[in-house]
Amino acid sequence: MELILQQLPIVIRSLNMGFLQTLKLFFVTLLGAFPLGLIIAFGSMSRFRPLSGLTKCVVWVVRGTPLMIQMLIIYYFPGLVLKNPIWGGGESGRFLAASVSFILNYACYFSEIYRGGIQSVPVGQEEAGLVLGMTKRQIFFRVTLLQMIKRIVPPMSNEIITLVKDTSLARIIALQEIIWAGQAFMKGSQGISGAIWPLFFTMVYYLIFNGLLTILLGRLEAKLNYFR
Repeated sequence: MELILQQLPIVIRSLNMGFLQTLKLFFVTLLGAFPLGLIIAFGSMSRFRPLSGLTKCVVWVVRGTPLMIQMLIIYYFPGLVLKNPIWGGGESGRFLAASVSFILNYACYFSEIYRGGIQSVPVGQEEAGLVLGMTKRQIFFRVTLLQMIKRIVPPMSNEIITLVKDTSLARIIALQEIIWAGQAFMKGSQGISGAIWPLFFTMVYYLIFNGLLTILLGRLEAKLNYFR
């Protein structure tokens, strides 16, 4: 116990740095996946069959294969196969590749949630808007979008919570997120080796962050109750 207390400041400092990387990946993924998912949803609902077919095929492939494999392909394929290491080297290159992988993956999942939310709004409301002289753009932003948001908050909340935990997969390309930081103390990081207890501390970070997100998303859902 005394040894753990001596090592604790070093471990906390390392885990804090790893958690900052986790937070960066989390927020960058949301910033990219939210709008891209909506674009993909429009593509899959397009009446232009080649576009909708291609979009649905991409969504099927991305949702049907592991995120870890997608990340490995995106990170290593340009350098090993195309002989063009577009991501560069170092932590910044790994972070960029991980961000692209996560954004593409979660955008495809979000697109299906968006599509379900849009299609769940009664068609009669669009027809009523057209009768009132509204354009399709006005109908979408003033009628459909607001009701869609209410419907997609619960499934979106689940995906967002899952994203927090999925960020740990980025260690497969050596991105130094929080799990990487905790696992490093088993291998001899900063003079500490064979220590598994830092990994248990990483769970505390995830639990606290997921708890805060659950509260925030729950309040958001409660505020949208006026659509009922």
